[in-house]
Amino acid sequence: MAGYPFKEIERKWQAFWEADKTFRTPADIDLSRPKYYVLDMFPYPSGAGLHVGHPEGYTATDIVARYRRMKGFNVLHPIGWDAFGLPAEQYALKTGTHPRVTTEKNVSRFRNQLKSLGFSYDWDREISTTDPGYYRWTQWIFCKLFERGLAYEAAMPVWWCPELGTTLANEEVVDGLSDIGGHPCEKRNVRQWVLKITEYAERLLTGLDVVDWPESTKRMQRNWIGRSEGADIHFPVVGLPGETIRVFTTRPDTIFGATYLVLAPDHPLVGHVVTPGQREALHAYCSQAARKSELERTSLQKEKTGVFTGSYAVNPATNERIPIWIADYVLVSYGTGAIMAVPGQDERDWEFAEAFDLPILRTVRPPEDFGGKAYTGDGPAINSGFLDGFHVADAKERIIDYLEREGFGERKVNYKLRDWLFSRQRYWGEPLPVIFCDGEAKVLPEDHLPVTLPELEEFKPSGSPQGPLALAEHWLQTTDPETGRLARRETNTMPQWAGSCWYFLRYIDPLNSAQLVDPELEKYWMPVDLYIGGAEHAVLHLLYARFWHMVLYDAGVVASPEPFKKLIHQGMILGEMEYTAYSDSESGVHVSAECIHGGIDSTTGRAVSGQRIDESAVIKDGDHFVLRDAPDIRVEVRAHKMSKSRGNVINPDDIIEAYGADAFRLYEMFMGPLEHVKPWSTRGVEGTYRFLNRVWRLVVENDRVCDAEPSRSQLRLLHRTIERVTGDIEQLHLNTAIAALMEFVNTAKGWDTLPKSIAERFVLLLSPFAPHIAESLWEHLGNTPSLAYTAWPELDREYLKEEDLQIAVQVNGRVRATITIPAEADRSAVLQKAKGEYNVARFLRGKSLRREIYVPGRIVNFVAV
Repeated sequence: MAGYPFKEIERKWQAFWEADKTFRTPADIDLSRPKYYVLDMFPYPSGAGLHVGHPEGYTATDIVARYRRMKGFNVLHPIGWDAFGLPAEQYALKTGTHPRVTTEKNVSRFRNQLKSLGFSYDWDREISTTDPGYYRWTQWIFCKLFERGLAYEAAMPVWWCPELGTTLANEEVVDGLSDIGGHPCEKRNVRQWVLKITEYAERLLTGLDVVDWPESTKRMQRNWIGRSEGADIHFPVVGLPGETIRVFTTRPDTIFGATYLVLAPDHPLVGHVVTPGQREALHAYCSQAARKSELERTSLQKEKTGVFTGSYAVNPATNERIPIWIADYVLVSYGTGAIMAVPGQDERDWEFAEAFDLPILRTVRPPEDFGGKAYTGDGPAINSGFLDGFHVADAKERIIDYLEREGFGERKVNYKLRDWLFSRQRYWGEPLPVIFCDGEAKVLPEDHLPVTLPELEEFKPSGSPQGPLALAEHWLQTTDPETGRLARRETNTMPQWAGSCWYFLRYIDPLNSAQLVDPELEKYWMPVDLYIGGAEHAVLHLLYARFWHMVLYDAGVVASPEPFKKLIHQGMILGEMEYTAYSDSESGVHVSAECIHGGIDSTTGRAVSGQRIDESAVIKDGDHFVLRDAPDIRVEVRAHKMSKSRGNVINPDDIIEAYGADAFRLYEMFMGPLEHVKPWSTRGVEGTYRFLNRVWRLVVENDRVCDAEPSRSQLRLLHRTIERVTGDIEQLHLNTAIAALMEFVNTAKGWDTLPKSIAERFVLLLSPFAPHIAESLWEHLGNTPSLAYTAWPELDREYLKEEDLQIAVQVNGRVRATITIPAEADRSAVLQKAKGEYNVARFLRGKSLRREIYVPGRIVNFVAV
C-alpha cells in the first residue's frame, strides 16, 4: 500500500497558511485575553544553512505555540535574523561580494528551510539586525547608555596583526599567530567603547532568583559575575611618595604572610616602579606576554614566569619592605591587576615563590596530618601578630577594622565581571551613533538616527586599529547637528551581541517608527513566557540581554525588570552512531574494543588501528555491539558532533524530501527529553513516518470512521490520551506526549469502527506535532480549515475512572489472592468478597481475626493469630 501523500499535503498547507496569514498576531489584539510569548534564540543565518540539530528547539517552540493558540491564548511566535557578524565580512574580503548580498542570500535560504518545516511563525514580524529601521533603535539604546553614564571610552588591549593591518578577534589568534596566514600578533591598547555592566552586577545576581531557568545556567552566570567579599588594601611604594599599589583580596587575614606583590605586565604602574637596571628585561617580558592569550597565561601555563621590577612596597601590617614583581599569571582585567602574594596559603603563589626563591610564611595553622604545600583551609592564625589564634572569619573582620582605622584599606565587595568591551574594528556591524568635535565624543540626537553604513567597494583593513570605516573619508567628515561645527564620525562598529540584546522587544511592535516599542503592548507581552535556545548562550548573550533590559527598565521604556521568565536549553543532536572495529597494526587480527587503551592493545602492548564499518556488520550483544561475523570482538560505538570536516552533517532538506516535514518534526521530539544530548538516526525518522502512515490509514482508508456514539472504553482511551498529551506539553515532555499518541493509534486500529467525534479530537491532539497531516485529516472529516484556532480537547475525568479494579489481598502481610471489584464498591463489600476467596479463607481458617485493613482501591490485609 502506498504511503500517505506527504509532499502534496505539505505543499498545500504551507501555501494555505502563507496566503491566509493563519499565524499572524494582529497589533490590535484583545488585551483582556491571556497571552503567551514563545521565543527562539535569535538565529544567525550562516552560509551552511540548517542541519538537523538546528530545528530541534524551533520544533519545540512551535508545538507550544500551536497548543497555546488552541487553549485560547493570544500567542506571539516571531522569527528574525541576527545578521551582522564576522563571517559575512570575511567572505567579502575573500570574494569581493558585499556582506549585504551574502547575508540576504543566507537569510533567504534559512527562511525557506524554516517554512518547509511548517513552523507557525508570524512572518509579518520578521526582523533583521542589518535593517537600518532596526539598528536605528539599537543606536538609540546606545545613546541612552551614554546619557546615563554607562558607555565610556577607554584604552583597552586588542589583538593587532601588523602584517594583515587589522585587529583580530580572540578566536582568530592561535598561539600568538593569526589564524589567516600565521602572522605574529600582539596585544595593543586601542581606544574602545566600553559599557559599564559592572554597575548592574548585584542586580544581575539577585534577578536570577526570580526566573525559572536551569540551575546549571544560573550557576554559570553567578560564577561569571563572581561576587566576592573582602578588602581593598593599599601598599605604599618605597621611593614614590603618595603612590600605592591597590590590591583586592578575599583573604585579608593572610596579609602578615604577604612576602611579595605581583603586577600584571600591562598594569599602569609598571613603568613607574621599574628601576633602570630592570627596564630591558621587563620590556622583553612584557612583549612576550602580549603575544599570549589570557587562557595561555592562566589555565594552560605550566611553569610560572616573571621579572623583578627592582622596587619594593611596604606591607602595612608588618611595616616590612616586600619586592614588587611582574608576572603574566596576573591579569589586569581581573580585580585590580595586582595581587599580594601569600605563598603559604595560595598554591599559585607557592609555585611562584619556589621558582624564584621568595620567602614563604604560613599564616594559618594546617591540621597535623597536612602534608601539602600551600594550605587553603580554615584554622587558627599564626605568625599574624594581633590576629594569632583567631580563625579565618574572625581574623578577617579584625584585620579589615585595623586597615580602615589606619587608612590602609577598606571593606569591599568585588566582582569578577568586567565591563563590556563594546567596540569592533569591523565594517559589517551597527555604526556607533557618535561624533567627535575637537576630540570630544558626543552622541547624535534621535532625529539624526540611524547612522547608516557607507557603501564601500572594498572591505580590506585600513592598516590601522581604527578599522575599515576609517577609509570612508566621504562618510567620516560630518557636522555637529547641534552646533554646525565640523565633526568626525566614530569608526568603530558595535559587536554582534548588540542587536541580539533587545530583539525580543522589537518583535512586539516591529513597524513602529516613533518608538522602540509601544508601552502598552510591551507591558502586555513581556516578559517572554518561554525562551528556548542552545546552552552555548548560557552566559554572554543572556547576561548582556538582561543588562540592557534592566537599563531600559530604569529608563521607563519597559515594565518588567527581567526579560525571560522561563528558559530551556535544548540538547545537542549528534551525528549518526559510528562503528569502529580495531585490529592489530602488524598482523591485522581483530582486537576487542575493551582491550584498547590509548591506541594500544593492553594484552600485547602493540599498536592498533581503527576502521569505520557499516552498521550492518555489527549486532547488539547486551549493552555492547560486536562484529556480526566475530561475536567475541566488541566494536567501539560513538556519536560525534556534526561537522563538515567529519562528514556527518545531516541536511534536513534531504530528510524532508524523503519522509516529509511531519515525520521529521515527530522524530526530533521523539528522540528523547528535549534537554538531553542525542544521536541522530535516519532509521528513527523511518519509524515516525510509518506511524503517520498508520494514522492516515486509520482515519482516511478502510471506511472505518462513522457517526456512531463512542463506547465507554473508547472514551476512556481518548481522555487518557488527552490527559497525557496535555500534561506532557505543559511540562515540555514532548517525547512522551508522542508516545501517548502512538499508543492511542495502536489500540484504535483494532476497533471495528472509529467514531468521528473520537477521530476529530485525536487529530487535534496530533496537530501541534504533525500539523500538515492533521490539517488534511481535519478537512477529510468534514471540517473547515484551518484547525489552528480550534479549541483544544477538553478532559472529562469521569472517563479516567476505572469501572473495575484489581486489588491484592494479604493475610498477615503476604499476598494470598487477587480480587476484581467495582471501582465504587464500599468497604464491607470488598472485605466480604476478599474473605470469600478460597486461598484467603484457607489461611484464616482456625485463627482469630484481629484486624481488617482496607486501603481503598489498593489493598486488603487481614491480621490473624
